[in-house]
Amino acid sequence: MSHHHYKVILISTILLVFTACTVGPDYVRPATDVPPSYKESEGWKKAQPRDGVAKGPWWEIFNDPLLNELEERVGVSNQNVAVAEAQYHQARALVQAVRAGYFPKITAGASVTRSRGSSHVGSGSFTSAGTTNDFLLPVDFSWELDIWGKVRRSVEASQASAEASAANLEAVRLSMQAELAVDYFALRSLDAQKELLDATAAAYEKSLQLTKNRYNSGIASRGDVLLAETQVNTTQAQAIDTSVQRAQLEHAIALLVGTAASVFSLKIAPLTALPPAIPVGVPSELLERRPDIASSERSVAAANAQIGVAMAAYYPTVTLSASGGFESSQFSKWLTWPSRFWSVGPSVLETVVEGGLRRAQTEEARAAYDASVASYRQTVLTAFQEVEDNLAALRILEDEARVQDEAVKAATQALAVTTNQYKAGTVSYIDVIVTQALALNNERTLITIQGRRMVAAALLIKALGGGWNEAEFLTTANVKDEDRSADQADRTVSEGPHSPH
Repeated sequence: MSHHHYKVILISTILLVFTACTVGPDYVRPATDVPPSYKESEGWKKAQPRDGVAKGPWWEIFNDPLLNELEERVGVSNQNVAVAEAQYHQARALVQAVRAGYFPKITAGASVTRSRGSSHVGSGSFTSAGTTNDFLLPVDFSWELDIWGKVRRSVEASQASAEASAANLEAVRLSMQAELAVDYFALRSLDAQKELLDATAAAYEKSLQLTKNRYNSGIASRGDVLLAETQVNTTQAQAIDTSVQRAQLEHAIALLVGTAASVFSLKIAPLTALPPAIPVGVPSELLERRPDIASSERSVAAANAQIGVAMAAYYPTVTLSASGGFESSQFSKWLTWPSRFWSVGPSVLETVVEGGLRRAQTEEARAAYDASVASYRQTVLTAFQEVEDNLAALRILEDEARVQDEAVKAATQALAVTTNQYKAGTVSYIDVIVTQALALNNERTLITIQGRRMVAAALLIKALGGGWNEAEFLTTANVKDEDRSADQADRTVSEGPHSPH
């Protein structure tokens, strides 16, 4: 081949590369209906700037050193987080694998063949067959030009999938951290109930002794003593019963921090904290603060790119191939210049008949995109619901706790009055029993409400995205193509997700 032919092939290749277009729709984030404010935030106590949830370790807002220690162990030892992290690394590796399509494929090898032809094959009835050697050292070059953007769309899809995987890792980590906080506060609420029941049982023991003394003096009846004993035993049984759920919560926490339940324990420490002031911001910020929303949105981008991959199948495949090397029948002449061979040339391949396969694959990709859009919007709606649910829970439980605290004070006073009346002989012991039960139930209810408030606070922080932020995520995900051009980085609005570019 002459030097002129080389130049023609080189110029043709360059023209094909630079005039290439990327078929399929350019990505545009799906529109969602975002309310201007949270309905349940009316009357919500606004947090001061210094009270804001810290980026990263959001649980520090509760100011509990043991909770801080346990939360740190979730990110390191939780096996669900480990699975999500491995899936993220897998997605990143897939990006590198797809990027390989940008580059030519070059293979090289060597072979030595000794063969003898048949004497009965040739132009005559008999030919002389001899033994021949073939020493071959080929180098093959093949490059499928990405004229229609199939590889570019594939890389775009894999990058978006890797980003979705990175966001999913953060979503799993946040979910495990929030679940730990919920279990931790529920356990501490049970500790408070156990402390109350133990103290109440001790007080009932004194009432029992008082009743026995009155019975021995002939003032109280045997029935009063039996009622007092029943009250003591019932309260002690309730105190023991709290240990069942506490043990289960302790085992759940062990699982979350990646420790065998058999070797994990938490000392009893009654819940005394109140929910901190939590800045909720505006609903539009939620789209940037929730990793599950980011993961779903990146899945939409991946599905959008797959439309372009499917549409590229309509266009011909252009491949530039070349091969060369050394071939000889004698080993001594194998690597000499006269033994060289080479060939070069482009090829164009177009599928003519495929029974509607390409159309079906394109429609499938578009349907997958539509499904991912609906899933994304559903994720956004669910996020708003979770924020509203926990805002309402915190606001209503705060009011309930205030009323319940008054009920506890009234029940305590009623118990004191009834006890004095019983000592004076103006009421029966059954009145004391009823008043004692009423006071205990009200105190337990107040403790339960306080625990629910702490759980709702943890769930609200989770619903708001914890300490995660999309802007930081996009700079640390480290899955973008370093060679991506500016026009690819700055995506513009196209005609729509179903229109080719």
